[in-house]
Amino acid sequence: MDGFRFLALVGSGTDQLVNDFETKVTSLTATTTPSAAGTGKVPSAFHIPHQEQIKGWYTTVENFITEQGVTFALRFLAAIAIFYFGRMLARMATKLVSEVMERVGTDPILVKFGANLLYSALLITIGLASLQMLGVDVTSVTAMIAAAGFAVGLALQGSLANFAAGIMLIVFKPFGVSDEIEAGGQTGSVEEVNIFNTILRTNGNVKIIIPNGQITTGTIKNFTAQRIRLIELKVGCGYCDDLKEVKAFLEKLVRSDVRVVSNPGPAVAVAELADFSVIFSVKCWVATREFGDVRSSLLERIKQGFDEQGFTFPYPSRDVYVHQSAPNVSSKAA
Repeated sequence: MDGFRFLALVGSGTDQLVNDFETKVTSLTATTTPSAAGTGKVPSAFHIPHQEQIKGWYTTVENFITEQGVTFALRFLAAIAIFYFGRMLARMATKLVSEVMERVGTDPILVKFGANLLYSALLITIGLASLQMLGVDVTSVTAMIAAAGFAVGLALQGSLANFAAGIMLIVFKPFGVSDEIEAGGQTGSVEEVNIFNTILRTNGNVKIIIPNGQITTGTIKNFTAQRIRLIELKVGCGYCDDLKEVKAFLEKLVRSDVRVVSNPGPAVAVAELADFSVIFSVKCWVATREFGDVRSSLLERIKQGFDEQGFTFPYPSRDVYVHQSAPNVSSKAA
């Protein structure tokens, strides 16, 4: 309280300081301005403006510090402590909930979404508690936040649509993290499903961010949703080749690959009699994770086998006939 006593002493001596200042100014004016000398008054230009108002402000501040300063300081420190330690507890609670959800086998996308939602809700609650400790009317603040949210919602209708689409993706789970999908006109592996967008990573290591609204309003192809996947190849041979030999070769080649699933087994059949070739349809089932490798390997082995067996890969050809007219006899006689 020594500081408050000092301020009180300073306040009580304000009048004396002002009187001394006016006396000095009067003496100075008397020596420089003859018209003002001997009047005993300070010219209006040298008066301290709003002296009474300044003293009133000082008294108000002094009373506030004396009566409410300590209480306000304690409330302020308590509000800071609530926000600081509350945020720490919110992080710990969010981490604990995430670990529990992961242990029970919850989808990683749902775990991340739930953790973010829980942390945001706890942070808002902690902020309101801190404001209430400072004496702020929380009801008014909540009403202001609701009104601002309504205005922002009208301005961001597209973002709200993406938010609703994100909720649908998380609830219905048409795909998960690491799934290979085609959605929104893009193809890639799913990295994240956020509230407003979904992040894909292409085979060329390109990061693609797609708004969730474009995904839910279009067709979604999930290439890794099933355990096995069908490979279908179109292989053409010439009309001069023996079809039975070509078919037997293709069946043997496909069945010899240990990565091909035996049930359902592979199938080879004539699919089309094209203009220049006979088209065989080669179908086999493989594990989804090996789809690309097996397909590439089969194409390479088919080309090598055709070369070894003497089968032909026909290509479009065109016969050109040149007709020459008979020589003009009359022109030669001339």
